[in-house]
Amino acid sequence: MPRFEPFAALRFTPGTVETRVAPPYDVLSAEEVAALRASDPHNITHVDVPLPEDGPDPYAVAARRLAEWLSEDELRLDEEPSFTIYRMSFSDESGTRRTIIGVIGALEVVDEGAGGVLPHERTTPKASTDRLDLTRATGCNLSPVWGLSLATGLTEILREPGEHVGTVVRDGVEHRFERVSDARRMSEIAAAVGSADVLIADGHHRYGVARRHRDDRRTESGGRTGGAETTMAFVNELVDEQLAVAAIHRLYSGCDPSDVLAALASRFESEEIGIVDDGVLAVMARRGALCAVDRDGHGRLLIPRPGAFTGLRELDGLWLEETLSGVRHDVRYQHGVGEVLRDLAAGTATMAVLIRPVPLAEIIHTARAGELMPPKSTFFTPKLLTGPVIRPIGDAG
Repeated sequence: MPRFEPFAALRFTPGTVETRVAPPYDVLSAEEVAALRASDPHNITHVDVPLPEDGPDPYAVAARRLAEWLSEDELRLDEEPSFTIYRMSFSDESGTRRTIIGVIGALEVVDEGAGGVLPHERTTPKASTDRLDLTRATGCNLSPVWGLSLATGLTEILREPGEHVGTVVRDGVEHRFERVSDARRMSEIAAAVGSADVLIADGHHRYGVARRHRDDRRTESGGRTGGAETTMAFVNELVDEQLAVAAIHRLYSGCDPSDVLAALASRFESEEIGIVDDGVLAVMARRGALCAVDRDGHGRLLIPRPGAFTGLRELDGLWLEETLSGVRHDVRYQHGVGEVLRDLAAGTATMAVLIRPVPLAEIIHTARAGELMPPKSTFFTPKLLTGPVIRPIGDAG
């Protein structure tokens, strides 16, 4: 089972966190990054999103900025190790008010296939070393991996409030952060998370970077890796009330739409529904259907034919992979119906297929059976903010 440890965190000066945090780097557009940087000279995007205009070595610039913020008392290092309880309160798609409760700590970096920390989906290759270069330059974990713990009762352990250190309200979500430095309670949290496997929900690539950074440190230091043996992670319990999972839809290009539709017709019945809007998701859920969308925004429900997917798991992404395996195509991934429609209208895709969120039962099955879903099967929401907690990796751990 994985180790899960407290650490001495870097935090923005009390009262300033609201304007200094940001969504994860990988969901931000260039325009959003520019707006966040303009909003506050100490916004975390000045460090977490290195840009070519920062200079010939933007990673060195990011590291220098971080050091300056520390020297200027814009960032402060906690005097002692702690865990940080992170609560996200929001209204889900049904309008129900919910709170997801997790904890930020240092999660063990394990070898691929070693168990303890498990992937839940295949990853798409990324050639860029951006995150690794940034980790090396800053010596910090700037944003957490999101892990789902199979430990029963973790939610109850985290219900008791800690020391309030900040609240941010953004896009209808309240993000609340509470420090826990009491030795008894830290021991209880560490023992709970360390008692069961942790499934990576979001941040497979970040965890892979942590593994590579650990291995590099082992090579460079002759085995002494210090804090590189762990990486910053947010962990919450794998139960329905503690998850909000959206779908990541498929955008297809490099193909003839008629070929794609012909392949889909071999396993799906089709029903035209006119112009697509956000309401299509409720229709898909009610009818047990996927939805193909053309460049003009016209949709057709795709209703699985009886027995078409016998022997396959109940995963829309897997069904599409199998059905289109003989059709030449390129696929990209996009969350949100509005975003898909905008991409189609802009001509960046030939057609799209909207899929349904992965059921909780399939996520649990994946965790317990050690299987993998297709790439980009799940979109966990709300997204964790970057900046409320920064973890110095350090020379000793």
